[in-house]
Parts: sequence; structure tokens; C-alpha cells
Amino acid sequence: MSDHRSFRNALGRFVTGVTIVTTLDEAGRPVGLTANSFNSVSLDPPMVLWSLALRSQNRPVFETARHYAVNILASDQHALSDRFARPVADRFAGVSWRAGHCGVPVLDGVTAVFECVNATRMEGGDHLVFLGRVEAFDHFDKEPLIYHSGRYATPDYLPVPR
Repeated sequence: MSDHRSFRNALGRFVTGVTIVTTLDEAGRPVGLTANSFNSVSLDPPMVLWSLALRSQNRPVFETARHYAVNILASDQHALSDRFARPVADRFAGVSWRAGHCGVPVLDGVTAVFECVNATRMEGGDHLVFLGRVEAFDHFDKEPLIYHSGRYATPDYLPVPR
């Protein structure tokens, strides 16, 4: 395929949630990045997946991490998403978080969090796909932050007529 921009625009028609995936590096420092490539996989056992560009400077940390957390952002957290999507010396500076059940950073104010064992990794094109077994999770009554056609949006919770 030669028209990557058109393909990307077509993918942008699919509404996604926005997450920040977090872990600890070998020295115990928090590491995190924004990702919208998140999906549920299985209820039994509970599993989720997300993917990371092979060229990401954070790839080695996530490849070797025993655990990570997928933090589902709330609608008022677009600035946090932007912060973790860009190169910043310390993405966690001034960010409120706690060590979760698995010891990895869980961000405050999210709408849900899934703490996972880093079960399986496989290359898929220019990305590394992470399959995580959920060890702990939580959710809160907050609107999620969503992404559509290259920009943030919030859901309209009007029921769809049937």
C-alpha cells in the first residue's frame, strides 16, 4: 500500500478510547506513554491487549517489565494524554499517581485501570503487540476521553434508538 495517509485517515473513523500505559523501569522509576490501541481479548482468563511502535524509545522497558497498567483516561484528562504522548524529561512530574496492586503506577482521576502481567508479546508490522493477563482492575463513574478523526472528543450518552 502506498497511500499511508489515506489509510491512517480511514482508521481515524473508528472511535477509540485513550489510555496511558504505565510501568516501572529496572531502577524502579515510573515510565508511561499514551496509547489508543487498546482492546479486550478474553473474560476467562481476563486479558487485554495494546500495541507500541517498534521504534518507541520506551519499547525495551515495556518488553522486559513484569507488570504494567492500562489507565483509561477520563474526559477531563486530555492534557495528561498530550503530556504522555510527547517527549518530556519527566512525564510523571506533578502527576498524581499511586502504586497499584501489582506495584506499577496507577494514575489518579482515570475512569478505569487494568493492572496486567506482561504475558505475551509479538510483532505485528511496525508495532509490538502486548497481551496482558489482568491481575487487578478498578472502574469509576466518569466519562471516558475518546479520540476520533485526529482529535479528542467526549461521548454523547443519548441512547441509540432500536
